Amino acid sequence: MPAPGTGLGCWAGAPSAAFGADGKIVVAYRLRDAERRGGEVVVGDVTLGKERFGAESLERPALVRAGGGWRLYLSCATPGSKHWWICALDAPSLAALADAEPVTVFAGDAATGVKDPVIRRDGSGWRAWLCCHPLEEPGEEDRMTTAYATSHDGLAWEWHGTVLAGRPGAWDARGARVTAVLPDGTVYYDGRSRKADNFREQTGMARGEDGFAVEGARLVGGAGPVADVRYLDVLPLPGGGWRLFYEAPLPDGSHELRTELIDSAAWPSRA
Repeated sequence: MPAPGTGLGCWAGAPSAAFGADGKIVVAYRLRDAERRGGEVVVGDVTLGKERFGAESLERPALVRAGGGWRLYLSCATPGSKHWWICALDAPSLAALADAEPVTVFAGDAATGVKDPVIRRDGSGWRAWLCCHPLEEPGEEDRMTTAYATSHDGLAWEWHGTVLAGRPGAWDARGARVTAVLPDGTVYYDGRSRKADNFREQTGMARGEDGFAVEGARLVGGAGPVADVRYLDVLPLPGGGWRLFYEAPLPDGSHELRTELIDSAAWPSRA
């Protein structure tokens, strides 16, 4: 998906990909321009505008197969503030998401904005990695950490605290936002070193404190970024290999949504 315009703030990206019942890949992504911020999220043929949710902006969605239908998590900005919350839409089809009723599942609070969820579902339940922005200090709300939560139904969640945070003096000092968690525990995250680099995050790899990332484990960031992109999502393919989706910066300051097909032999080892 090309950038929706030229120049700073015109972005297509923040993708979340999932397989449909027919085996086809469906991608949900955010479109932004300099005037409307994150004006809409697109999934299939459905476009969801921020006005419907009373949001000042929309950011990264999370798309998950749920029963015979779909669940879409949306990151919503509270008007006139730096606060964010996350709602969920349930629908029997992608088209029905257009009229699905939103339910707030991560409200955040006065001290924390919550956005950009990574949601995984398997036989043991639902897991979430959530980008958290501290709000207590005005002008410093761009800082970010990642928290972990679990659920039996994907709607009522139990928090387990911070699992990834930036490190003073490191490339991720200003923030660390998990963007992809693979079945083998490989974790990718967005990071940046300075406040001035907000919106220009890079992708790095993280590992568990004991060497491997396991469910709910505290993560340690890598020595440096591995790619000059952000919001990486990784979809393992049934026949082997991976399909990547990510938001890539362009020289004029706009961002476009890209995809790559990666053979299993070309995949990098754990950080």
